[in-house]
Amino acid sequence: SGFNSIGHMDTMLRGRHQIGHCKEGEEFIQNVFHVLFQIFRGKEKSNLSICWLQYEISKVVQCLRAKKKKKLKAQGRKSKKLAKNFLKAPDNRNDLSLWKLYAYLEWLLGNTDDSRKVFDTALHTAGTGGLKSAHLCSLSLLYAQLEVELLESTEGAVMSRAVHILTKLTESGPYVPYSGQVLSVNILKARKTYEHALQDYLSKTPVSDQDQVSDADQLVNLVGCYALFQYLTVGIDAAVLIYTQASEKLEASGPQKCDKIGDNFGIQNFPSALEAVTLLHTNLLRFHMKISVYPLNPLREALTEALKRYPSNQFLWRSYIHIQRKSHSASKARRFFDNVTRCTNSLEPWLFAIQAEQMRKKLAEKVQRADIGEVHCTIPETGLTNRIVALFEHAVQSENGTHCPLLWRMYLSFMV
Repeated sequence: SGFNSIGHMDTMLRGRHQIGHCKEGEEFIQNVFHVLFQIFRGKEKSNLSICWLQYEISKVVQCLRAKKKKKLKAQGRKSKKLAKNFLKAPDNRNDLSLWKLYAYLEWLLGNTDDSRKVFDTALHTAGTGGLKSAHLCSLSLLYAQLEVELLESTEGAVMSRAVHILTKLTESGPYVPYSGQVLSVNILKARKTYEHALQDYLSKTPVSDQDQVSDADQLVNLVGCYALFQYLTVGIDAAVLIYTQASEKLEASGPQKCDKIGDNFGIQNFPSALEAVTLLHTNLLRFHMKISVYPLNPLREALTEALKRYPSNQFLWRSYIHIQRKSHSASKARRFFDNVTRCTNSLEPWLFAIQAEQMRKKLAEKVQRADIGEVHCTIPETGLTNRIVALFEHAVQSENGTHCPLLWRMYLSFMV
């Protein structure tokens, strides 16, 4: 009993409670991890450790979203204990991917100073690979992104910890923790280093498929670091220019090959380099709009272009729905959803179109129920209900929709 609510139902609401992982399902998953951990050796074992820690982090994120402080405390203790046990193993002591996840876990739990110590230690022990080390770039990028999220405005960002991290990455020397200031001359040198490194990568031709995959990952990290550096030291337009240059080059070099394990199992496919760069681009625009005044159009255009190309990317759809909620006109979004669903077999456009309409319906009902003295709103709401039912009908008739339990459950839930 209880296994049916693993995975697919965790985002649906039942009354006021959000369904999370049920007890039996959680026990089952933990047993699977424990059994596999005894079997695997070497690289496979460290990959499993990473998966396990990512799963623990997903539960911490769930507690944060549900605002359950008690549960978050207990979950945090369990997850930290597991992470520390992994890092104690001799094989994992220099595994930057695990250090990165542990530092991120501490950050999510609100232990900012502890997280910084972990990041600093990991960067110090990582050696002096600089921009040529994929793991070092990835670690520095996450650290800088988290630090940038703490900024309330871009004024004075040139002297921030994030700029220090991104500057140190280009120096190919041992990492020195932030002391409160960044020298202007170091910033100028770093900009030149980033510029040359990006040009070298964009003009490079990979020898084999394997090289192409690792080069693509490294290029994404490099573009992310350089664009964030430009954003903090010059401004948003300079950062967008980097993303545009990289995207144009990646488009010209044809479709990215990504022969990774995810493709064989039908798990969500690993994003190609172009898709990952697009995600970084849209995330930065969203962040910039949050901390300063900036027009919505660049973000809307970037998202619509990206979604035509990657109709099954859930992060992009979530961002799209988020910005469309601010718009009072639904017709543009509806036309866009309609175009995308016609051109693709992916189910995500249908699911997000339905979600967008349900949010609109919820908003209309909220307004209708608001008592304003003697006046009661009388917006006829039946149109939205009929529209949602029509969307469900079309979605379940599509080839993928017929076989999607989540879609049928959402339909039943809506009709009830």
